[in-house]
Amino acid sequence: MSRRGAWAGAAALAAALALTGCVPLTPEASSSSQAATTASAAAVAGQEGQAAATRVALADLDLVDPHTYEGPSTATLADATVEVMDPAPTPELPATVTSHARDGDVDVEVADTSRVVAFDMSGSIAATLWALGQGESLVGRDVAAEFPGTEDIPVVTGSSHTINPEAVLELEPTLVITDGSIGPTDSVQQIADAGVPVVYVDNESSFEGAGELARQVAAALGVADAGETLAERIASEVDATEAEIADIAPDEGLRIMMLYLRGASGIYYMFGEESGADQLVNGLSGVDVAAEIGLDGMKPLTDEAMLAADPEVILVMSHGIESVGGVDGLLEAKPAIALTTAGQHRRIVDMADNQLLAFGPRSADILDALARAVYAPES
Repeated sequence: MSRRGAWAGAAALAAALALTGCVPLTPEASSSSQAATTASAAAVAGQEGQAAATRVALADLDLVDPHTYEGPSTATLADATVEVMDPAPTPELPATVTSHARDGDVDVEVADTSRVVAFDMSGSIAATLWALGQGESLVGRDVAAEFPGTEDIPVVTGSSHTINPEAVLELEPTLVITDGSIGPTDSVQQIADAGVPVVYVDNESSFEGAGELARQVAAALGVADAGETLAERIASEVDATEAEIADIAPDEGLRIMMLYLRGASGIYYMFGEESGADQLVNGLSGVDVAAEIGLDGMKPLTDEAMLAADPEVILVMSHGIESVGGVDGLLEAKPAIALTTAGQHRRIVDMADNQLLAFGPRSADILDALARAVYAPES
């Protein structure tokens, strides 16, 4: 995906999220949000820790025929932990890096990485920083950066995916890393105007983009060589996982589509090519039905498009399916979905909102979890 495509995809998702009517996070709200995040993280970590203890290889699962299986399933990470580079690299500073701002590339000098604030829509920047062994420098994060170790790190974004510059500046950051998916732009500029170096990275929703993100974040942190190492690790793990999935997938590829749902606000979007969903579908050895009907980016769901696509499995975010009243509520609200093969078989696969499109150091783990929910839901 080009940078323009990445900006467009992020903007579309941000617009959809903004329409939910959420408000920017205030410093006071940040505290309560942090408490909720901590409780949620603890619960998720407990569930995933149990799953990790019993997880077996994909080839050893009790597989089902995904074309005929009935009922929903949930994709769960074996372990939510972000693997940390050991030994952690030591930053070589100062470092001059290219910041890919929306209005053009500029050089930014980074002299101090002791207090870093990282934020983007999917939490991928913070996760990448963590994987690079620089977690001790992370003093502020977005709400999606929810994995073991981040529970006590202040959240600086609101539920509507906006940045609160005052909350950021109160943390006295020496560096901010973002990708432009969280704004408004004026708020980020306010941080820069206060004298804080702000580095914009390209954050493409793809497995290859996860590797490039590793390189850019590492460069901003003064650990460029470690970024290349992490990028190679991500690529190797994704390739291995895709090969495992190909071995268990049926010869006739499963028809898969991803939807974005926010029932309270009546928001129903379809994910098309270059949205990140296509990467997941292809990684699952499935048939990208959105590509078949020529859908690109994110588009409002229409009955015509849904019926033309006729997916056998629909991927959704967990909070999204909850917001529409579960599978029953979705089929009632959107009769066209009920007429598809996925609707008739109730084949809705959900995954945590902060994981499903989080291309980063856990890319292979996310793909593995989805494969289990699709091809061996009873395991």
